[in-house]
Amino acid sequence: MALTPEQTQELQRTVDQRHAALLAEITRDLDRMREDRQADPAGRVGDPGDESVASLISDLEQADTSRDISELRSLEAARQRINEGRYGLCSNCGQEIGYERLRANPAAERCISCQTQFEKTHASSAGSTL
Repeated sequence: MALTPEQTQELQRTVDQRHAALLAEITRDLDRMREDRQADPAGRVGDPGDESVASLISDLEQADTSRDISELRSLEAARQRINEGRYGLCSNCGQEIGYERLRANPAAERCISCQTQFEKTHASSAGSTL
């Protein structure tokens, strides 16, 4: 069953709210990273143990920001699909994406079946890079 206009409006509000929240979070994170670099431009740390912890924290912050940017891009793509009238249709098979799935993930671009296949096809056996 296709999304009703009310469901589409609700999901668009959800997309817009999450987009705004992510944008604010990314801005805060980038500002904080800039401030941290300005506070200690040489990046000096007391000993090798402290240096490794500082490096790990920096890597985690960068990974977190990268994940947020990726989600922001997905939300922007969802906004575009809404504006073009393609929202709620699977980008692979063209079938409808269930309302409950879109409520759980408003940026979803594939139905569950196609997403499952996509994840199997694009799975990484390498695991985490951190």
